[in-house]
Amino acid sequence: MAARRARRPGEAVFTALLLVASLFLLWSAYGISGFESLSSPGAVPMATTLAMVVTAAIVLFKTARAPAAEGEKLGRDVLPPAVAIFAVMLLAYAVLLEPLGFLPTSLLFLVLAIKLLSKGSWLHAGAISLLSLFLIYVLFRIVFTVLMPAGIVPEGEILSWIRNVTGVRF
Repeated sequence: MAARRARRPGEAVFTALLLVASLFLLWSAYGISGFESLSSPGAVPMATTLAMVVTAAIVLFKTARAPAAEGEKLGRDVLPPAVAIFAVMLLAYAVLLEPLGFLPTSLLFLVLAIKLLSKGSWLHAGAISLLSLFLIYVLFRIVFTVLMPAGIVPEGEILSWIRNVTGVRF
């Protein structure tokens, strides 16, 4: 018989959250059309989320029964500070994207991320961020014409002014 795998710090909580999320998705899938027939619009989403609930419950049961790992700490071995900081930064990016818009939110995110990862100066982080954001903006907004949340920057007016001054249509 194989030795039992040790439960890492935070693993039981994570699998419990997976089960809760799967149950919520199952309830949402049921809300599509109930369980009228196998060909109803909610049948495939309900079958899929039911499989998620069953497998999450099995994993949670096995995880809860496993012995705790010795010598491991959540903050050091599983979720180091840099990962937690980036998770918070990504959440903040998602929240600020609509009210502030793509340009200021992305610039703020890039400056902070580059400063944190490179440990260089703020000037270096700002310069690299501005260059990166300029290239991303030109490629996606002007070349591929992808619409991005405008927010507080009057992008339409700026692009219109550039068109009027240069005569270039993009």
